[in-house]
Amino acid sequence: MNPFDRPVGPRSLAVRAEAGSAAAEVLRRMLAEDGARLVLLVPDPHARFAAVELAAPFAAEVVDSGYGVCSYIFAWTPEREPLPEVGPLKPYLGGFSDLRVRLDAATAFPLGDRTWAVVGDAEFPSGEPAGLAPRTVLRTQLTRLEEHGLVPSIGIEHEVVFRTLEGEPLTGHGVDYALGGTERLAPLLADLRSATAGLGVESARAECHPGQYEVVLRHRDALAACDDALLLQLLTRRVAARHGAQADYLAAPEPGQGNSCHVHLSLSTSDGLPFALDAFLAGVLRDARALSAVWAPTWNSYVRLRTAPFSPRELRWGPDDRTSSIRRCGTSSAPRLEFRFAGADAQPHLVVAALIAAGTAGLDEQLSPPEAGSLCGELAASPWEALALLEEGRLGALLGEDVAAQQAALLREELDAALGSVTDLHRRRGALRS
Repeated sequence: MNPFDRPVGPRSLAVRAEAGSAAAEVLRRMLAEDGARLVLLVPDPHARFAAVELAAPFAAEVVDSGYGVCSYIFAWTPEREPLPEVGPLKPYLGGFSDLRVRLDAATAFPLGDRTWAVVGDAEFPSGEPAGLAPRTVLRTQLTRLEEHGLVPSIGIEHEVVFRTLEGEPLTGHGVDYALGGTERLAPLLADLRSATAGLGVESARAECHPGQYEVVLRHRDALAACDDALLLQLLTRRVAARHGAQADYLAAPEPGQGNSCHVHLSLSTSDGLPFALDAFLAGVLRDARALSAVWAPTWNSYVRLRTAPFSPRELRWGPDDRTSSIRRCGTSSAPRLEFRFAGADAQPHLVVAALIAAGTAGLDEQLSPPEAGSLCGELAASPWEALALLEEGRLGALLGEDVAAQQAALLREELDAALGSVTDLHRRRGALRS
């Protein structure tokens, strides 16, 4: 078995660590060869990687020793400017010191030209994990779930719109499930298939809106699912650029349109048996509104949440119902839930961590879900409403006060940036007043 394979289905943190140890031995040898390169990747709060490139032979040493990155990558804006130095953010901004990134060799993926991408975990010089790192947040929640003897399997679906550099979609109309009409995309998609070989792609298809496409990875352990979803985005953007195009992961690429981050989740016991999802479902339904800032972290996110029925703000569940915010699907012997809250701009590690935190709370309290189709509330309708919900404290109780403070700082900065800009809407409405 290739030590860098992405096995399908659930995998505990301990089993994953064993795979990482085996992969590290192979990776170390390959990175010591002349001409080899390592691209060290760290997921940040904005659903992207911070990256450092290292060359042989030093790259091989980094497999064991790790490598430093500036701490502000977990407390910066999308423009990579530091957030205000408040409360829990101070350790990440005061002095802009280094964090040590420890490689997770189980994530290694070949980028070609003897270059390997590897995702890592950030820690302080003391060895304490960086609590604001999205991977750390997810690991914490996976540990809590494993205390119940449960391990999740996660599948993530991202939609993307392919455009010319001038902004024109590469199909002139919606092409849901189509072959005809996608000819302009064919060369790009052929290169994307080559670039993602080995990543475990399950399916790919044209989607509802002009230029929209979806590539779905097979279900895998939660860390791998989130890392690989971001890696898929990185590869998609690189391939698009080679074709003189851009890959648009905005939550709302146009008014009335949505790019989503749908998360499929199933639970298994430690001995591999499927586990009933009722209490988990009930916990997520109860806390989904309080977690709106995770599902919808940007101003644009709330444009997407107006595109019902397929980006539903209403909180209800239904059996195989894509107009429900939670769709129960799979088979009676292998049930799964599809959570349809998040947009493509959401940070996948945080999205999955929030689902697991809320679901685990439902397990703790042995909650029962309402009847299928019953309305249980709504997600926040605006970023201001999401910020007010953050300040009520439930997100802090589920994911930790430091993470809640980070998310509040990010959302305030998003609002400040939006209110400090002049858009086409402002200009159009201003012209109407003349």
